[in-house]
Amino acid sequence: MASKNVLTITKDNFDQEVRNSDIPVLVDFWAAWCGPCRMVAPIIDELADDFNGRAKVGKLNVDEQRELAAEFRVMSIPTIMLFKNGEIVDKVVGARSKADFAAMIERNL
Repeated sequence: MASKNVLTITKDNFDQEVRNSDIPVLVDFWAAWCGPCRMVAPIIDELADDFNGRAKVGKLNVDEQRELAAEFRVMSIPTIMLFKNGEIVDKVVGARSKADFAAMIERNL
C-alpha cells in the first residue's frame, strides 16, 4: 500500500521539497512501465514511513517530468538520488535492497 509520507515530486514543487529542504531527500526517478521501478516502489513507501520526520522520500515520474529527468541526466530507471542541502550526495541506478537505500539515507542524516 502506498505511503501517505511519499511526496510526488514535480517541477512545480521541486525547489520547495528538494532544493530548499533542511533535511535529506531521497528521490526515486521512475516510470509506470518500468518493471524494476515497480519492484522498488514498496521499498520506497516503507522508507518514507521509516524516515518520516528525519528525511523526505519522493517519487518523480520521468514521463511526466521530462525536464527534471533531463536536468539530472537520468538515462536509466529506476535512478534513486539523495539530495542534501539541494545537492546530489548519493546516486544509484537500478533496483537495490531496502537496506541499501536506508544506508544511503543514514549516511547523510
